[in-house]
Amino acid sequence: MESNKKYWKGLEEFNKTSDFVEINKNEFAEPLPIEDVLNEAGLSTVTPRRDFLKALGFGLGAVTLAACQPAPIHKSIPYLIKPEEVIPGIPNYYVSSFNGQSILVKTREGRPIKIEPNPNAGQFNCGTDAVAQASVLDLYDVSKLKTPVLKNDETTWSKVDAFVSAELAKAKASGKKIRIVSSSVYSPSTQAVVADFIAAYPTTKHVQYDAISYTGIIKANENSFGKAIIPKYNFHKADLVVSFGADFLGTWISGEEFTSQYIENRNYKTLAKGKMSRHFQFEAGMSMTGTNADTRIPVKLSEQGPALITLYNAITGANLAGGGLPNNVTADKALKLVAKELVQQKGKALVVCGSNDVSTQILVNAINSAIGSYGTTIDLDNPSKRYSGNDAEFAEFQNEMNRGEVAAVFFLDTNPAYDVANAKAFTEGLSKVPLKVSFSDRKDETSTLCDVIATNQNYLEAWGDASSYEGTYSIVQPTINPVFDSRQAEQSLLIWSNAPVKDYYQYVRNNWEKNILPGLGKTWNELLQTGVFTAPAKPAGTYTFNLSLAAVAPSVVNTSKSLSKDIELEIYENVAMRDGKHANNAFLQELPDPVSKVTWDNYVALAPKFAEKLGINEFDLVEVKGSNGYTIILPVLVQPGQAQGTASIALGYGRTKVGKAGDNVGKNAYPFLSFVNGTLQYATTVTISKTGGTYELAQTQTHHSFEGRNIIREASFTEYKKNPAAGTGKKEEGHKSYDLWDKYEKPGNNWVMAIDLNACTGCGSCIVACNVENNIPVVGRDEVRRRREMHWIRIDRYYSYEEGDKSVSEEKEIAHMENLDHVTVVHQPMLCQHCDHAPCETVCPVLATTHSSDGLNMMAYNRCVGTRYCANNCPYKVRRFNWFNYWNDSRFDNYLNNEFTQLVLNPDVTARSRGVMEKCSMCIQRIQAGKLSAKLEKRPLKDGDIKMACQQACSANAIIFGDANDAESEVSKALRSERIYYVLEEVNTQPGIGYMTKIRNTDSLPTIQA
Repeated sequence: MESNKKYWKGLEEFNKTSDFVEINKNEFAEPLPIEDVLNEAGLSTVTPRRDFLKALGFGLGAVTLAACQPAPIHKSIPYLIKPEEVIPGIPNYYVSSFNGQSILVKTREGRPIKIEPNPNAGQFNCGTDAVAQASVLDLYDVSKLKTPVLKNDETTWSKVDAFVSAELAKAKASGKKIRIVSSSVYSPSTQAVVADFIAAYPTTKHVQYDAISYTGIIKANENSFGKAIIPKYNFHKADLVVSFGADFLGTWISGEEFTSQYIENRNYKTLAKGKMSRHFQFEAGMSMTGTNADTRIPVKLSEQGPALITLYNAITGANLAGGGLPNNVTADKALKLVAKELVQQKGKALVVCGSNDVSTQILVNAINSAIGSYGTTIDLDNPSKRYSGNDAEFAEFQNEMNRGEVAAVFFLDTNPAYDVANAKAFTEGLSKVPLKVSFSDRKDETSTLCDVIATNQNYLEAWGDASSYEGTYSIVQPTINPVFDSRQAEQSLLIWSNAPVKDYYQYVRNNWEKNILPGLGKTWNELLQTGVFTAPAKPAGTYTFNLSLAAVAPSVVNTSKSLSKDIELEIYENVAMRDGKHANNAFLQELPDPVSKVTWDNYVALAPKFAEKLGINEFDLVEVKGSNGYTIILPVLVQPGQAQGTASIALGYGRTKVGKAGDNVGKNAYPFLSFVNGTLQYATTVTISKTGGTYELAQTQTHHSFEGRNIIREASFTEYKKNPAAGTGKKEEGHKSYDLWDKYEKPGNNWVMAIDLNACTGCGSCIVACNVENNIPVVGRDEVRRRREMHWIRIDRYYSYEEGDKSVSEEKEIAHMENLDHVTVVHQPMLCQHCDHAPCETVCPVLATTHSSDGLNMMAYNRCVGTRYCANNCPYKVRRFNWFNYWNDSRFDNYLNNEFTQLVLNPDVTARSRGVMEKCSMCIQRIQAGKLSAKLEKRPLKDGDIKMACQQACSANAIIFGDANDAESEVSKALRSERIYYVLEEVNTQPGIGYMTKIRNTDSLPTIQA
């Protein structure tokens, strides 16, 4: 019988075989020649390498100058003549602003590569969220348009200008309406441009709408106090916070800012003073904020209105009809206790609600007025400007289009063909408009329906400004020349309105020097250096609620009754995808959801008991049919803590025209939204039925128990006040330990870290910051399913529950938890522990992992042969194996394997090849840079000179890094806290990272049970 086996003499011979050549091509593909990369990107036509240097060498360096010069530079400067500010190998930092957050942009040789919080932002220096950290990747997105588009064909700006100007002249002559449709605009200069355009074309109206609407709050404040605004919430002034479905630590209004405020009353410094705020959360789906609450009570969506009425009656002694929760005894008991505490904490309490219903928000205003919140925890005189969309105005705009009254429409930073409740009605109306212009940077769901795509610039290429709060201003300035042939939307509007100043840089500067800087007493150059200025805040006035609730309460009750049938569906934003605008960002797609740990998909979340009642198992595909007839098929996730009879689906997924990474990821939940009483509603009723198929979600954490290990340690606030070491497991007499290790001498520095579990909210900003800083690849959905995610830092989520006096055996622990509704959650950042007695070091056969003299566990990548012994021997499971060349392999479902996108890579960090172990390096490149900087300045290294990427991004200051040899460093003080413990310290690995116990302020509610 003939054998099918093939034999070879040696590797050299095998290397020449066609099979191996093909394998090598896939696994170890050589980078494309740079001229090919630039040709694909539209950046090179003749003499490719020189064009590359012009575009990405001279050009980027020249634009770096543009970020700090009084006028933009229009000529490329040959890099042979080095720009004064650019020193190869030395980063430059430029102030800018992203979504109202004042930031620093780190550039290397003219390439923006990292986003950091701006230390000049004062009270608004509150870290950065995951979206801001990932936004630098969007600059290099190859899915963006390279030129403007006219009638579906690439064209030039001169042809676009001629076409649009001619159509606008026709519209003006006809007297028909012109509409500028945008998301909320809180840029003073953009507002001025729109005003100038309206002056040139008087039939123009600016219609603002937000995919995630806050119209309910705005209208409620207008009705209650005559102020159509979103207030400034002061969580740091609240000793008691009560939330009804508001994810204020995550996606509600300004999550990073609220997190910074909230943690002020709960971190290790405040606890050391014997103080801690208290937080109750009433919600249907398990939100990130709910996981951080001291007491979380699941309530159905239909119970939220009656719960608020019950709370108002208990506080004021009123007798509004519709209160009481007879089917939710736990919530009913909790509300009585909450009412009592709110009265006790008058003037130091805050009630917030995530509903977009005007009547519900009016009722919340009445409660806050009764507990004295206005003027303390709520400020109506220095309002937030981030959201000013008006649902009713957008609905009327759709009616105008359908009536044929609109001659021209311009879409700015908005995509209504995807994210409105009734996209079909919108597209039908849009087809009746003669001139349709989109300022999108790509062919998305709306721009493909338009006559013109006036390709807009990324914020890192643009000039602009922001005023996210009354009296607070920040600047946006370019850090790189436009990568493609794009143009700012504001400049296009200036050109089409024939404004006297058509250069947007000059327009912004003129606006600041005339209208803003004189009031601040600052100069333009000071603004470009500092990036943010805040005028003295107005005194926060006290406001009394005098509105009658006679009509409000019945409206709240009727809304609740309309939901109390079928299955109640909550439609929400998650922390990574938000409204879906950044769906093509692979870093965000692979960021695990803080609660479910799911990546690359949305899903239907059901409570364990409810799923069992429906006969549905986890990962079953189900058909979700809304009351409006809209249907989607999604997998089920069994979610502890979900309210019975409810389901939750995240928005931001189901994009069809966004780019390679984001197309057709998940399903679109926007069509489930409804327009009721002038506002969008994010709660509806659905039916759910099994389809017969299954779909495994890609989760980065799949365990439900830690097998009796004492990894998470927590205590109540009462226990902590009696004994600050409560919950740590420390005993007065410890056992003697033995080991075979020599003690490491650390004569210079001893780099360590402390992590406050009370401060960590699980948001994941640190994960994305680490990805960007350390060139960590995205592996895609299928690899995550195989447990091959590459994140160097992860945030483990642990559920816990109280059983009272009953005990549950380990064998029944998981089954018991799956039937629980009332669970609490702890988030624990987990990264390489940099153990002094590191188990990984003893088993490496090639000394690829070793210990440094300053306390770090190091990796020499070129030594590693990929045995993975170290990963097997690591009790913390924090090592990652590079199974493939993820940065350069087209088989993975992300666009990071494009060489142009790889311009985002940090040149200070090696991009690892296939077949090596990698892990947290404690940002060794930052440590070395800090040492070098101090040496050049001829001074000792100071505490705070070096910050880890994860630490710098954290708005809660949960991660503290420093030198343990400096007794006065912040980390040394933190590690002296009585709350410090070390994970698996019984194994005697002697980790370099200490954790502070989780403290919950639950003492007044020990016996609440259903």
